[in-house]
Amino acid sequence: VTFRTLDIGGDKVLPYLEAEREENPALGRRAIRLGLDRPALLRMQLRALLTAAGGRELRVMFPMIATVDEFRAARELVDYEVAWARRRGRPLPELLRVGAMIECPSLLWHLDALLPLTDFVSVGSNDLFQYMFAADRTNPLVAERYDPLSPPALRALQYIQKKCADTGTPVSVCGEIAGKPLEAFALITLGFTRLSAPAAGVGAVKRMVLSTDLVAARRGMANLLGSSAASVRGELESLARKLNVAL
Repeated sequence: VTFRTLDIGGDKVLPYLEAEREENPALGRRAIRLGLDRPALLRMQLRALLTAAGGRELRVMFPMIATVDEFRAARELVDYEVAWARRRGRPLPELLRVGAMIECPSLLWHLDALLPLTDFVSVGSNDLFQYMFAADRTNPLVAERYDPLSPPALRALQYIQKKCADTGTPVSVCGEIAGKPLEAFALITLGFTRLSAPAAGVGAVKRMVLSTDLVAARRGMANLLGSSAASVRGELESLARKLNVAL
């Protein structure tokens, strides 16, 4: 189990936590920004996780990291709480892994600095793409103006996967695309081997994976990444049909 620290703001609200009105909440004080602005709130959650995981493995992931300094500051709070518990003789996790979500485009150009500091990362595809294409995914007027199966999105994912492979950093993909067979087909052809899908999507994605010839699929994907089209969804569907992939 991977625990994401408090990830509220934007389209995620809590009725018992008062929030200031923001003109653009998706770009405002949300997720890790709120946690770092109110460290007692984040420390309380970390302390609870450390206590509950005594003697077991604990995986903690920080959402919406936009700068390496944000991850360092959040990681320092984990270290502080570990030291606090150790001084008091409290049981600690047998193994502690700390990771970051890659959902802010700024990190794409700072992965060389971030990845050595993390134990794992997860690509938050929903937010990453809405920020890449400057289109609010919750706004029906603009949500359909981009396709995650577009060359820019796929090339960004390929870049992340390559950087993680180069550094030996475990990487997974979460968000809507990980639970849809065609989108998941694109992910595994890009080299991703860990997908975080909703329960309803597991069966269909598993069936797709078991029917896919990865070597042939990766050859076909290489030809699509350089396309100038707004989307290669149709081409991916044709490739999948050609390879008899179960979609």
